[in-house]
Amino acid sequence: MKAKNIGIEVNLLNQECNDKKCPYHGELKLHGRIFLGNVTNVDVNKSATVEFIHFYYLPKYERYEKRITRIRVHNPLCINAKIGDYVRIGETRKISKTKNFVILEVIKK
Repeated sequence: MKAKNIGIEVNLLNQECNDKKCPYHGELKLHGRIFLGNVTNVDVNKSATVEFIHFYYLPKYERYEKRITRIRVHNPLCINAKIGDYVRIGETRKISKTKNFVILEVIKK
């Protein structure tokens, strides 16, 4: 089965998967926000945790504070990101109780 166009430019490996929650080979559609982050945890059940750092301005002290955001994401079999990979994630419909993002591509291993 050929990978379908999801609407953004990504570098995808030519791997097949039969995952229904894959944006390239399944029924999942993207909408909303797209982030870049590092994979910090990978689970057996096609899940991963991606975290990225952003800076929050504190007006009282006129300085920035570093904050970390952790997001649970779906890790399709055709992408199969590992711990330490720098990935692009996109927002989708609710996949489970805690997941509504999916990994779109691995930028750097």
